[in-house]
Amino acid sequence: MNIRNVAIIAHVDHGKTTLVDALLKQSHTKMKDAPNALIMDSNDLEKERGITIFSKNAAIVYKDYKINIIDTPGHADFGGEVERVLKMADGCLLLVDAKEGPMPQTRFVLKKALETNHRVIVVVNKIDKDGANPDEAVNKTFDLFVELGAPDEIVDFPIIYASAKQGLAGLEPDITKMKDISVVFEEIIKYIPEPYGNPTKPLQFLVTNVNADNFKGRIATGRVVNGSLKSGERVAHINRQGQVNFVRPTSVMSFLGLERIDATNIETGDIAAISGIADINIGETIASAEDPHALPLLHIEEPTVKMKFMVNDSPFAGKEGQYSTSRQIRERLMKELENDMALKVEDDEASAGWIVSGRGELHLAILIERLRREGFEFQVARPQVIVKEINGRDHYPFEEVEIEVPEEYSGAVIQKMASRHGELRHMNTREGIVYLEFLMPTRGLFGYQTEFMTDTKGTGILNASFLEYREDRASWPERDRGSLVAHEAGETNHYGMANIQDRGTLFFAPGVKIYQGQVVGQNSRSEDLVVNLCKAKQLSNMRSKGDGAADHLNTPKIMDLDSALEYIGDDELVEVTPKSVRIRKVVLSKLEERKKQLGIKS
Repeated sequence: MNIRNVAIIAHVDHGKTTLVDALLKQSHTKMKDAPNALIMDSNDLEKERGITIFSKNAAIVYKDYKINIIDTPGHADFGGEVERVLKMADGCLLLVDAKEGPMPQTRFVLKKALETNHRVIVVVNKIDKDGANPDEAVNKTFDLFVELGAPDEIVDFPIIYASAKQGLAGLEPDITKMKDISVVFEEIIKYIPEPYGNPTKPLQFLVTNVNADNFKGRIATGRVVNGSLKSGERVAHINRQGQVNFVRPTSVMSFLGLERIDATNIETGDIAAISGIADINIGETIASAEDPHALPLLHIEEPTVKMKFMVNDSPFAGKEGQYSTSRQIRERLMKELENDMALKVEDDEASAGWIVSGRGELHLAILIERLRREGFEFQVARPQVIVKEINGRDHYPFEEVEIEVPEEYSGAVIQKMASRHGELRHMNTREGIVYLEFLMPTRGLFGYQTEFMTDTKGTGILNASFLEYREDRASWPERDRGSLVAHEAGETNHYGMANIQDRGTLFFAPGVKIYQGQVVGQNSRSEDLVVNLCKAKQLSNMRSKGDGAADHLNTPKIMDLDSALEYIGDDELVEVTPKSVRIRKVVLSKLEERKKQLGIKS
C-alpha cells in the first residue's frame, strides 16, 4: 500500500483538530466510541484549554493509500513534541486562518518544518468566517515563507481553501463550489513525497513517543526508517548511551483511525508501535539484531524557565493528596522525563526538592495540573528564567511577542509592555484592531497574562515564542504589590472579612479553613499586611450575633493554578493538592521570619 506521512501545523484555535476530525469522518475510517467532535483532543486538559498539548497520530485509508496524519501541538511551550513528530512526517499541512493569517505559533512550527526540508501544503481555513480575507492570508503566508528562508521549490506551495467545521474544501475560495473535503486527500497524494528509506536495508526504527498501557506495559511509537518490522522478530535496542541489548517485542502494532491494531509486518516509511521493551525511551533506535546501527539522536532545544518543586510542609499537608512523600513525587517527575524530552529534573539538595525546567510557564503549569489530577500533593516556588553564561557574561531568554487588541485598549497595553522592558517593533491597525509586535525578556512576561486580560476586558490575544538568549541590561524593580497574610488558623468569618475587604482584594468567601501564614488576598499597597479573617463578633447583652450580618461582602477573586503561579513573589509558594490551590508564605510565622532576617535561631 502507498504511504503518506503528513504533520498538521497551525496556530492555536485555527482549526487544526477540527480539520483532522473532518478527514477522519469523511474517509469513513472505522473508530470505536467516536465522539461527535474534536476526536483528537481526547485529553481533559486539552478539552478545557482548547489547545493540543500531546501529539497524536491517526491513520486514514483513502483509495489505495494509507495516510498517516500527525496532529502537532500549536503552542511554542510544547516545542519538544513538535520537533519529535516532524521526524515521523515527510510533509506538512499548514493551516492558516482566513481572517488572521499566519500567527506566532505558526511561525515557530513552520520554522521547525522547514529545517527538515518538508514540502508544505497551505490550507486557508475558516473562509466562511466574518471578515475573512483569503487572498491577504495567502500573501502573508508567502511573506512568512520568504522571511524564514524557504527554498524556491517550497515557497511555490499549493493552496487549499477550506471550512473544516462544515467539512468542505476546494482549490478556489468559493464555498458554494465545494462538495466535501476529499481535495485535501488528493493534494496530499499529489504533493507530499513517498516516505524516504530503503526496504532492502537492515531494520531501523526511530522511537518518537512512549506511553504506558495497563496491559502491554511501555508502548513505543515511531517510524520504520529502513527495512521492515516483523512480529515476533528478535531485534536490537540501542539506547541513548549507545548500549545494545537484544530483545523480542511482545507485540507489533499498526494504526487504523485512532486505534492500534496488531500487525505481522510494518513496511518502510510506515508509523508503528511496539510493546514489551521495558526500558525504551524517546529518541532511541530499534535495529536489526544481525546488523544493529543507531539512527541520529533527536536534538531538542533547551528549556528557558525553571521552577522549584518541594514536598508540601504546610499545616494542611497530607489531608487532601493521595501521593505526598518525597519518594512518590520524585518517581513521578522522573517518569515524566521518559515522555517529555523538553523537560529537565534535577535534585536540589538545599531545599530537599527538585528543580524542574521547561520551555515556558504554560509547559510547567500543564505538568503541575496533570500531577494534581493524578492525586499528587506538593508545593512550587515562583518561576525563574534560566540564565546562560556566554563569553563570561550572563545572557537571558528573549521572546517575540505578538498582540491583537481593540484600538481603545492599545494604549494601556503599550504602556504595560514598556514598563516590562518590551521593545515595540511593529504596529498596524486594521478594522479597529491594533496588531503589535514586541521583543522582550521572558521574565517580563511573568505574571502579565492576568493583567493583560483585565486591561483588554478579555478581548485581547497575546502570543509569545522564544527567540534567543541575549544580554539584558534592564533594571528590574521589586514586586509592586503586597499580600494580605492570615494572622491565625481557623475558618474565615463574615465579620472579620467585612472589616478587611477595603484593604485589598480577598481570595476567599466566608466559611473556608485557612492557616497562619496563608495568603488570603492582595493588598492595595506594595507591602504585606497581616490580617485576621477569622475574627468573630463578640456577643454581649447589648449586641446579638445577627447584628451586622447584612454588611456587604465583595465577591472574592478565585485564584486558580495559572493565576497563583503568576501572582506569587520570591517569598511565597503555591501549595498544590487534588482539591485546592493555596498561596502561602515560605516562612509562615511573622515572628519566625523576623528571627530568620536577624539570624536568630529558634
